[in-house]
Amino acid sequence: MITETERLILRPFTQADVPALFMMNSIKEMLTYIPMEPLTEESQATELFNNVILTDYAKYGFGRWAVQHKQDNKVIGFCGPKFLPEFNKVELGYRYFPEYWRQGIGFEAAQATVNTFKTQFNIDLFIALILHGNVASEGVAKKLNMSIVEQSDYMGHKVHVYQRTL
Repeated sequence: MITETERLILRPFTQADVPALFMMNSIKEMLTYIPMEPLTEESQATELFNNVILTDYAKYGFGRWAVQHKQDNKVIGFCGPKFLPEFNKVELGYRYFPEYWRQGIGFEAAQATVNTFKTQFNIDLFIALILHGNVASEGVAKKLNMSIVEQSDYMGHKVHVYQRTL
């Protein structure tokens, strides 16, 4: 476990989480503001787990973490840091299943994650890349005291770049 809140456990993804990874990367509603095509086969989620998530854990000591809901013991999304070479900075990213939206979970997990940055991972500056129109994610960034520093392009899409120094 990386950290926890009253309702959530944030922990590294495991092989057992591949079905949840598949779902969070295949539900079109969850990908509205994500610059990627939906996954169509669970084997793609296995590749994502092996070639991206585990690689980040090994290379940087951190990466996207599973967010497990204590009440129902389900993985309900992810939250965590990811180093983005394109920006030479660590990005805070988060995504949740729609049935958990508008419950404050996004901010709760993000704040718990940020609280680990400096002490556990020596991260003192981080960004959030938010596609134009993603009001909910911008709300989380603002509640985390992040400020918009620029507009940029990422993976062919216009994004607002939010940033915060700890």
